[in-house]
Amino acid sequence: MIKIAIFGVGLIGGSLALCFKGKPDVTVVGHSNNPASVEKYMKREVVDYATTSMEETVRDADFIFLCTPVSTIGEYLHILSDLPLKPGCIVTDVGSTKASIAESGSHLRRKDVYFIGGHPMAGKEKSGVEAATSLLFENAFYVLTPDSGTPEDAYERLAKLLEWTKARILKLDPKLHDGIVGAISHLPHIIAVALVNQIARYNESNELYRDLAAGGFHDITRIASSDPVMWRDILVDNKSVLLELLKDWNTEIAGFIDMIESGDGIGIEQAFQKANGFRSSLPERRKGVIHSFYDIYVDVPDHPGIIGQIATLLGNCRINLSNIQIIESREDIPGVLRLSFSEESHMDKALELLKKDYAVYV
Repeated sequence: MIKIAIFGVGLIGGSLALCFKGKPDVTVVGHSNNPASVEKYMKREVVDYATTSMEETVRDADFIFLCTPVSTIGEYLHILSDLPLKPGCIVTDVGSTKASIAESGSHLRRKDVYFIGGHPMAGKEKSGVEAATSLLFENAFYVLTPDSGTPEDAYERLAKLLEWTKARILKLDPKLHDGIVGAISHLPHIIAVALVNQIARYNESNELYRDLAAGGFHDITRIASSDPVMWRDILVDNKSVLLELLKDWNTEIAGFIDMIESGDGIGIEQAFQKANGFRSSLPERRKGVIHSFYDIYVDVPDHPGIIGQIATLLGNCRINLSNIQIIESREDIPGVLRLSFSEESHMDKALELLKKDYAVYV
């Protein structure tokens, strides 16, 4: 019997639990300090059983997953170092930064207990165990960051277990991970927040900024709505990487300032062409560290009942529509109705269904 202990059964921890629960000879135990959360885990049948006792959670555990906030993982590792863990036990985490956690994990190492950092690069808009799903990690990258002292068989045991998530397992050095994820996730979040706050400042003297900030502006800044506490912890933890990235960003912006000031139209055009070329080379619809939205845009005639007709049509075909929005500003948007779906498969079905009668765009 394989025992898997999960601390923090929220979106990520709960989704991992659902990937493992019910598999042959596997028991999944959830932990929370809050008795109400323990009761919720059991009621939702996300785990086989749950408890508020750390000792009971880790007793005879073969794998321990720390799915708590980044700022608390070091503390959990410290506590685990004083608990009687099973020989051969593998401890891992799901934090968005890895170098500092790997350092904390190195202190855990003792005979036959191994720490291997982890980062499943998938997520959703919603958080909490209520949003957990066994499909969350499917086709997403799941990064593992073992150090040089980790036995290969320990790494292989964890990688084998994670095959149940249907994720793509990738081995990376912790510092390399933090540099890459800092550039493709942490930096974009900073830029989005700064941009939204800049427009919010302009809006204080003229509310037209908010009224007209629809369509494309709303889309490119959606990550500015992310959890403030979680991102506080991530940015502080990845401080050295982000300071270098922000210096590079300032250089990029300074280049645009120079081109605009000098009227360098060719330079501006080349910058857009270069960005267009690289962005076009990015893998389509692959789950990444910034979670995807599944939206389509529909040109619809302006007459009563049209929105209800479309919603009913999708419902009759068992297509789950998670959100619907009438876009008033049409600049840069090839439709007036935005339909959002929680799953890619539902978006594909809706696209195939609606294009028979409407002009539909992705």
